Amino acid sequence: MSFIEVAEDSDFSYQNLPYGIFSTPSNPTPRIGVAIGDWVLDVTAVKHLFSPELVERCIEGQTTLNALMGAGRIVWTEFRNTLKKILSKDEAALQNNAGLRASALIAANEVTMHLPANIGDYTDFYSSRNHATNVGTMFRGKDNALQPNWLHLPVGYHGRASSVVLSGTPVRRPAGQIFSSF
Repeated sequence: MSFIEVAEDSDFSYQNLPYGIFSTPSNPTPRIGVAIGDWVLDVTAVKHLFSPELVERCIEGQTTLNALMGAGRIVWTEFRNTLKKILSKDEAALQNNAGLRASALIAANEVTMHLPANIGDYTDFYSSRNHATNVGTMFRGKDNALQPNWLHLPVGYHGRASSVVLSGTPVRRPAGQIFSSF
């Protein structure tokens, strides 16, 4: 359990510590944060509580989560275990240091979230039969909408990294093609 009070219906409990990239008006540099309840823990403010190797490799100067995501399971486990220790009701380092708490814990409604990763490329998969059928109908018609292989192997397609944006970002959708005459 954490020393930070978290509403019972919160998505960001001590058992679910999502990572992100954020900034604040007083510090506009994007950096790693971890949501807990209505707060964001500024990882750079508590970096001295992590191992020096982890700080150098995944925290110091990082404006995305790419280094952490690419570091592998051993580093991920160390990162998460350290976070859980820092936030634990049994750990004094943050809990009993009012100055550190004031700089490290920021109200979630005071931060600006940023895209958490530089996305070079991605592959998307048709995982819903309904979605695959709808798309297939557009390309092949109702009678041949779902290809037989869809039931036996994953069907993936290349996605454009430029189509990945933060929630709430306005997206201009195409209006289709308009021909004045054929």
